[in-house]
Parts: sequence; C-alpha cells; structure tokens
Amino acid sequence: MENETTKTLTFFRFEDLRIYHKALEYSDWVYNTTQLFPYDNAKDLISRFNSSAQAIALYIAEGSARNKSQFIYYLKMAKSSIRECVVYTSISEKQTFLTETLVEESRTHLMEMTKMLGALIGSLQRTNHNRERDKYNEENYTPAESIEVIKY
Repeated sequence: MENETTKTLTFFRFEDLRIYHKALEYSDWVYNTTQLFPYDNAKDLISRFNSSAQAIALYIAEGSARNKSQFIYYLKMAKSSIRECVVYTSISEKQTFLTETLVEESRTHLMEMTKMLGALIGSLQRTNHNRERDKYNEENYTPAESIEVIKY
C-alpha cells in the first residue's frame, strides 16, 4: 500500500510545478470570465486575452524541456504574458466588461504568478551562478604540491 504522503512525480516535469497549475487556473478563469463579454464588440479582445493567459502555462511547459538558462528565458517570457494580461484586464475594465471585483481577482492572480515566477527564476539563477563559480574554481585550482618554484 502506497503511503498517502508520498508524492508521485509526473512524467512531464513542468506538471510538478505549482506555478504551472496556477497558470492553468488563471487561463481557466480568463476563459470563463471572457465568456461573459459581448462577443460582437469584444471578439478580438477575448481572443487575445485568452491567448496571453494560455501562453503563461505554455512558456513554462516549453522552457522546462530546455537547459537552465533557456528555461529562465522562457520563464521571463511567461512574465511578459502576465504583463499582457494586466493590460487586457485594464482594457476590459475600461470597456466595462469587468467589474471591480473581477479586475481585483485578475490582478491578484497575476501578482501571485509574477512573484512565483520571480522566485523560481531567482532560484535557478543562484543555482547556475553557484555551478559556474564552482566550475571556475575547479578549473583554476592548483594543488600546492604541483606548483613548481622557478628561481631566476
């Protein structure tokens, strides 16, 4: 019998990231919310808002299959998609398609994802920096016994 506290890892690593699931939740929220928009007047806005929201999760998934520096790049692209969603939220508010409450919900989701992505990027950058530093130290390390003293 498997212990309930044992976490089963998925085949696709990005599915183990909390930020990926937050991005899916937000994409769902945007889809459900934009269904309330008047389609004839907001067709383009609906499409773009949904695309940007979906792009957050897509960039996380795509980047996870890359090396660390490329993953960081894709996470930054996900942050760019978040900023697009901030703009679409503001446009939707100005067009009175979103209530104050819905605007606040959207912004709360977006701020939380921005913080999570920032923390993940910072963690990956620290790991990269430490590895580079260790690699540099290993390459430039010369044991004292191997130093030849040359007298002139």
